[in-house]
Amino acid sequence: MTALSEELILAALASVQDPSQGRDIVALGMVSGLQIKDSNISFALAVPAHRGPAMEPVRRAAEKAALAIDGVTSATVVVTAHSGGNLRIGNDELETQVDEGTVTEKVLESKVRRFVAVASGKGGVGKSTTAVNLAIALQLAGLQVGLLDADVYGPSQPRMLGVSGRPAAAGGDMVKPLENYGIQLMSMGLLVPDDTAMIWRGPMVQSALTQMLDSVAWGVLDVIIIDLPPGTGDIQISLAQQVSLAGAVIVSTPQDIALLDVVKALTMFEKAEVPVLGMVQNMAHWQCPDCGRKDYIFGDGGAAREAEKRGIELLGEIPLSMAVRTGSDSGTPIVVAEPHSEQAKTYRTIAKRLIEVAKLRSEESE
Repeated sequence: MTALSEELILAALASVQDPSQGRDIVALGMVSGLQIKDSNISFALAVPAHRGPAMEPVRRAAEKAALAIDGVTSATVVVTAHSGGNLRIGNDELETQVDEGTVTEKVLESKVRRFVAVASGKGGVGKSTTAVNLAIALQLAGLQVGLLDADVYGPSQPRMLGVSGRPAAAGGDMVKPLENYGIQLMSMGLLVPDDTAMIWRGPMVQSALTQMLDSVAWGVLDVIIIDLPPGTGDIQISLAQQVSLAGAVIVSTPQDIALLDVVKALTMFEKAEVPVLGMVQNMAHWQCPDCGRKDYIFGDGGAAREAEKRGIELLGEIPLSMAVRTGSDSGTPIVVAEPHSEQAKTYRTIAKRLIEVAKLRSEESE
């Protein structure tokens, strides 16, 4: 039997990956306080405070790897959460200023007046496209606007807003959002490579969302638009509970199959006591550029009828357009790329109505 040593144990623990960072726990410097006593070993996994609740799967994996070492009969593994140290995101490390375990004060003020969610019960209806264009339209109306991409599994806002790169440190455990078109953006798409699949369970997703809200130096904003993922699961419910939403905008196509899921989204917000500010009917029709004929590819007026049935305001109808799609893919949303188009004008009209119904404009700016 090989004698137990620190080198042998660390080599075994190097097989344990932290899925949120894509590296092993030894390389990340998590393993601390390693002690060996006969055939018994003990050590701690040191992580930032906000990650503590989500580390149980990694702790169990480390314990299993330790017990698999030849000669080990018992292994004690604990997670220690601390407020100091370095904030590691993806494969990089953002340095923070720490003095004897005390984190320095946040160097940037973060004060957000309102949060508005853009949601849909179903994917593929243009929810993210609507969110980014509404954010820019609100900014053009004179508001200070942030955009939180809460779709952890399929973040698309960095591409749609035309930004790339890593968030910079802002002092303490804070990072700065990236900016384009006057919009402050935070997204998981800025923190992990495009080809990395997020295979997190609920607690880890919740931890990531908490960090993107609380550990980002948003500055002073009139509103943050939250681009929710499709569905009515953990992310939607957690955000509804975590922030005081001024309301939600529901996006749907006129198609019956999309409206079935819209009803579920409406029910979720009702149970969470979040007001629905209105509905947006996306891909309402396609108009032939040559003859002017309108074709209702996804049905005629389905979302409008659902809104009327439920006493919800129809905020606007967005025609189907290739320019909207190409603008989203290229990082130049239609409100910027073709400001005089029917689609851009509709987004700006919706934004003006949102300012009224959600009271987004501060008294100081009036």
